[in-house]
Amino acid sequence: MKGMVFTEFLEMVEDKFGYDMVDDIIESSDLPSGGSYTAVGTYSHAEIVQLVVNLSEKSGIGIPVLLRTFGKHLFGQFAKGYKQFFAVSKDSFDFLGGIENYIHVEVKKLYPDAELPTFDVERINDQELRMVYHSDRRMADFAEGLIVGCGEHYNEKLTVSRESENADGSVVVFRIVRG
Repeated sequence: MKGMVFTEFLEMVEDKFGYDMVDDIIESSDLPSGGSYTAVGTYSHAEIVQLVVNLSEKSGIGIPVLLRTFGKHLFGQFAKGYKQFFAVSKDSFDFLGGIENYIHVEVKKLYPDAELPTFDVERINDQELRMVYHSDRRMADFAEGLIVGCGEHYNEKLTVSRESENADGSVVVFRIVRG
């Protein structure tokens, strides 16, 4: 997993809970990196899982809520740092529909070793989109937060519902309704 995800997560934790919480969750985790991340580095997915689990235990906030909150936060940071990716889309459905064929292609150019989830996207009509998320990391809550963050970026109210396609959560169908 790219280091920018880790650095943004720790920045969000510091903003919402303070530096002491960042220090606490790093110290209570067994991290091969030692909790020292660079934006361009690559780190084990297991490290972010430990950090989120420890934040949940220390804050009393459920893991799904923390992952969705982080997804919204990260989308906002992406929108600030990578404006060129957003300029080509007129609304959230255009952006979400272009994840595989544009966004992920561009991300791979920047970070060839990035391990990205995949999305099958089907526009049902002007108000409804169906996205099928595939990832062995099983971070659908995080993906949901990114989707909600996308709607906020484009000033659209999105209602997101989802259903797991399999027992382990590696395939999840999102139904996104605009309006």
